[in-house]
Amino acid sequence: MKIDRVRSLHVSAEWDYHEPLGEAHLSRPESIYPELADDPSWPVKEVASGPPYNVDAHFLLIDTDEGATGICGPVGDEDIAIINRSFVDILIGEDPQAIERIWDKMYRHSIHGRKGTPMMAQSKVDLALWDLKGKLFNAPVHQLLGGPSRGRIRAYASMLGYSVEPNKVVERTREFLAQGFTAFKWFLPCAPKDGEPGIRKNLAVIRAAREAAGPDCDLMFDSWSSWNVPYTLRMVELAREYRPYWFEEPVLADLIPQYAELRQEASGVFISGGEHEYTRWGVKALLDARAVDVLQADVTWAGGISEMSKICALASAYDIPVIPHHGGWPSTHLIASQSLTTCPMQEWLIQHGRMPNVFYKRKLAPVDGHIEVPNDPGMNMDLAEEGLTLLEERTLTG
Repeated sequence: MKIDRVRSLHVSAEWDYHEPLGEAHLSRPESIYPELADDPSWPVKEVASGPPYNVDAHFLLIDTDEGATGICGPVGDEDIAIINRSFVDILIGEDPQAIERIWDKMYRHSIHGRKGTPMMAQSKVDLALWDLKGKLFNAPVHQLLGGPSRGRIRAYASMLGYSVEPNKVVERTREFLAQGFTAFKWFLPCAPKDGEPGIRKNLAVIRAAREAAGPDCDLMFDSWSSWNVPYTLRMVELAREYRPYWFEEPVLADLIPQYAELRQEASGVFISGGEHEYTRWGVKALLDARAVDVLQADVTWAGGISEMSKICALASAYDIPVIPHHGGWPSTHLIASQSLTTCPMQEWLIQHGRMPNVFYKRKLAPVDGHIEVPNDPGMNMDLAEEGLTLLEERTLTG
């Protein structure tokens, strides 16, 4: 069996979604520049007015000469461009089951693509190959990796896009608490440039979340790489009475010594990060520096299932849990293949996670705050049989 074609599909669908989109204006690294400070959060720029919203997405397909196909999506149009430019010639003629060989060939070929968007594109190829392998063996991917370690995965409600006005934080936290979630992540609106008023606004969000969630839920807060060490330590001390589980990405990803300093000083409050790190080598630098309490590498960015399996093994040797940066179905399969201590929980973006379901045959949706581990062959990213419009099918030619 050989890979004989690589394709992309561009499809559209209607997303019948009736909650507000992009209510919150969050602090981001670029927000220090006034002209960039007011960009709304996802997904206002990505959808037309609605509801229903007209949404579109690209999917990557890898075909074999025996009729089997692996699929990954949604993927970005930039992913497709990189795959077409850098990887198609490597893939054609390869045994699709030799995933480790293919990964290594792509990595060695793309020496200037060890991080960032080239590695994100390589990750999508890896995921499509694992989907194909699951279908060839008539097994879910987590089973090929040694799972399942459990029948369902605890999910935390990630509130990106929702208003951080304290009354809205209370309302939405209670809404999803009633749906069975026992952990929540809110995205804080202010950074050092906002001074003392900003600190008070951040603290008001934290206070409101704890008030609504009650004493027994885990609460996490994302600062989107826009803080510094003194500001983070001050927020830790002011928030301590509300028992935050972690502060996420408090400083820019490259400031590894600063992460380590924060982890040492923020006693009782975890420091999480790593979603903007790539491959086992990048993650090892974080682990060697004792930079994070929780590792958040992304299965769709950091190298795919192949590399994330290595990252999980590496993290387990350091006794650091891996709670991946969202990642949809691929995260579910990865987490299900790992022990409960290595991968204890899955991020569920309430808005962003629901939108791709319009494209999927099998929907990813938590029930009672948990994600059921799937039993279908492959990765569960097959396209829905109805409701999609094919905008373009393209054979990638390199």
